[in-house]
Amino acid sequence: MEAMKKPTFLHQKQPLLTVMLQAHDPHRTKELMRLSYPEGAEAFGIPFCMMKAEYRNKETYKELFEAAHSLPVYVTNYRKEENQGKSDEELAEELLELAECGATLCDVMGDYFDPCEGELTTSSEAIEKQMRLTDELHARGAEVIMSSHVLKFTPAERVLEIALEHQRRGADICKIVTGADSTEQEIENLRIIDMLKQKLTIPFLFLCGGECRIVRRLGGKLGCSMYLCVHEHDQLASKDQPVLREAKIIRDLI
Repeated sequence: MEAMKKPTFLHQKQPLLTVMLQAHDPHRTKELMRLSYPEGAEAFGIPFCMMKAEYRNKETYKELFEAAHSLPVYVTNYRKEENQGKSDEELAEELLELAECGATLCDVMGDYFDPCEGELTTSSEAIEKQMRLTDELHARGAEVIMSSHVLKFTPAERVLEIALEHQRRGADICKIVTGADSTEQEIENLRIIDMLKQKLTIPFLFLCGGECRIVRRLGGKLGCSMYLCVHEHDQLASKDQPVLREAKIIRDLI
């Protein structure tokens, strides 16, 4: 009998439709999973920084990862929401715990251990800690996405510098979020996606805020490794992210 393949975000034939499950409790998280399955969800994203403290335990983590069945799960543990007041070392330990419980892809911020604007530290000490954390996550069977939320329009040369640095630090996937204040800037961001496709040896996810409709909807067709979408635009969902039904139509028909 052939062994069951472990879920993965890597080596996919087309960008994965990853549904972000933004909720304060596991009950709502599982409800969004259930609603997303029949609409074509191919992966899930759980921002555990939004989960209330009483649910931050191994039992809940395992329950949620099991509820995803065979689909890969991307997890984040940013400094916002319920994580305010925690040190980066604490966030990293929680990320390792999520990996142990079954998370597929763990998000290591590019400024973990040295918070800075643009989320890409240049501190050699912090970078060394990030690389050790990446190794430890890999040892627990998880994949690593390194993220830098720049959140403003960024020239192509700087985006490439960030991406290459993510790659150098051992990330399996690079994630960069910039911005666009005009149609011209958004068109430039589309060109940047093509540049990253040519220059990187690892998959990437390039997103932008502001004038971002085109990038969010066409990025996967140009080279991004996944679509981040939502089942519905409820109170907690990111309004920039397209709904799953739209993202699937765009990806499959263009």
